[in-house]
Amino acid sequence: ICNDLSRPHCVGKPGKYALVSVKDTGTGMDEETREKIFELFLGAREIGNGIGLGLSIANEIIRQHNGFIDVSSEHGKGTTIDIYLPLVEQAVEEEAVASVGEPIGGTETILVAEDQANVRKSIKTVLEEFGYGVIEAVDGKDALEKFSRNRDRVQLVLLDVVMPGKNGKQAFAEIKKIRPDTKALFLSGYSLDDLHEKGIYEEGIKLLQKPVSPQDLLRKIREVLVS
Repeated sequence: ICNDLSRPHCVGKPGKYALVSVKDTGTGMDEETREKIFELFLGAREIGNGIGLGLSIANEIIRQHNGFIDVSSEHGKGTTIDIYLPLVEQAVEEEAVASVGEPIGGTETILVAEDQANVRKSIKTVLEEFGYGVIEAVDGKDALEKFSRNRDRVQLVLLDVVMPGKNGKQAFAEIKKIRPDTKALFLSGYSLDDLHEKGIYEEGIKLLQKPVSPQDLLRKIREVLVS
């Protein structure tokens, strides 16, 4: 597939793809809505209010893997979402896998600000398993309050870039007023171009793109802490 020009979201090369299809029997969408579902923030919703993000993130992740999404929907009859991911025919190189070193832990205290509870809990579990102390915050405002109360304990703040109310960039700006030497690492499911366009990314900040493996997260945290 992918030699069919009628597929507007096809960004991969012609070839064999795996297909994951998800269908519901809900209210469906009209054509005008369907054409906008991959926009970063659907409709007039403003960045940071915690809604309108799911399909945009999913589309970005799938595109990064050279796949694409097709959506068909009819108002009143439900929606079908087809996810296409290219098949990889070559075998995994054993040496490349073996060359990846073991993740390194630590004993520092890290403030984790993430508005998605399941993601926040997963990060907390990984960090604590490797020896770190963790203080959780549910959004940017909570992160600022938690840091203010624990300013002498926190060695690193781990901030999601897009959060309801006060985003990660805004929260860190306030945190630096409390303690200017605070180190930070940001997480985001969006591309740098999207973040630049919305004015919530600046050159020089340390950023990891979601999804991120526990190994990569631990290595980057260690890198920031010792820098």
